[in-house]
Amino acid sequence: MISHHLLLCATATKAKCCDPALGAASWEALKLGVRELALERPDRPGGVVLRSKADCLRVCDQGPVLLIWPDGIWYGGVTPERIRRILEEHVIGGRPCEDWVIRRSPFSLGHQR
Repeated sequence: MISHHLLLCATATKAKCCDPALGAASWEALKLGVRELALERPDRPGGVVLRSKADCLRVCDQGPVLLIWPDGIWYGGVTPERIRRILEEHVIGGRPCEDWVIRRSPFSLGHQR
């Protein structure tokens, strides 16, 4: 079972939302955080957490931008320093980090949390 899919727009070919170096650092922090918190383990009781690096999520400001599916929460300014808190509070704890939310677009795929 998949609990979340984290899509990080961080290293766009034509970066308009953030400095590519900041985006790359955020991606590295996301990979490390997911690994350290054992979120990608297939046998994780709450479900596995997937992560993908997106070229562009079409939100060309306030980047790096992180979209958390299926919650439909979009975070802006996702610096390496913010990654761990988002993982712990939102992905694990179920409480979005409201200070950094820039958009909400809940998906209606019948997913219940």
